Amino acid sequence: MYLYAKIFHLVGMVTWMAGLFYLPRLFVYHAEAQARTDATRDVLTAQFTLMEQRLLGIITTPAMVATWLGGLTMLGHNGALLSQRWMVVKLVLLLLLSGYHGWMSGVVKRLARGEHVMTSERFRVMNEVPTVALVLIVTYAVLRDSVGLMAGLGVAAAVTVLLGVGIQVYAGVRKRKAARA
Repeated sequence: MYLYAKIFHLVGMVTWMAGLFYLPRLFVYHAEAQARTDATRDVLTAQFTLMEQRLLGIITTPAMVATWLGGLTMLGHNGALLSQRWMVVKLVLLLLLSGYHGWMSGVVKRLARGEHVMTSERFRVMNEVPTVALVLIVTYAVLRDSVGLMAGLGVAAAVTVLLGVGIQVYAGVRKRKAARA
C-alpha cells in the first residue's frame, strides 16, 4: 500500500506543480489583456478567465488533494517519518505552498469579477514562488537530514537570487524589444 500511495503522491505532486507554474503565467496574460483598450480585451479576458477556472478546478486543486492524500497515507504507514526534521520542514513548506494555492484561487475569483489584482510584472514575480518551494522541498526530501535547515535555506536563497536576476534580464530584453517595435 505504501508504494501505491507514493505513486499517487508523486503523480499528484507533478500535476499540482504544473498547475502552480502555469496558472500565474495565465494571470500575467490576463493582466496584460485587462490593460488593453481595444475590442480584443473582452474576448481575451473571457478566454483567460475560462482557462484559469478550468486549470484550477479540474487539474490543479484535485492534484493538490491527491498529493496530500498520497503523502498522508504514506505517513500513516510510516509515522516514524514525522520524527525526522526534513519531514517537518517539508510539511511546513507544503502548508505554505497550499496557502499559495489558496491565494491563487482567490485571484482566479477576483479576475473573473473583473477586478484589477496586480500588474503583469508582479504576477511574473509571483510565478517564481512555486519554483523556490519545489527546490526546497526536493532538496530536503532527497538529502533528508544530511542537509541542515540553513543549508536548505541557502539553496533557496541562491535560487531566488538567480531567478531575480533572470527576471530582471528578461524584463530588460522585453523593454528593448518593445522600444525597437
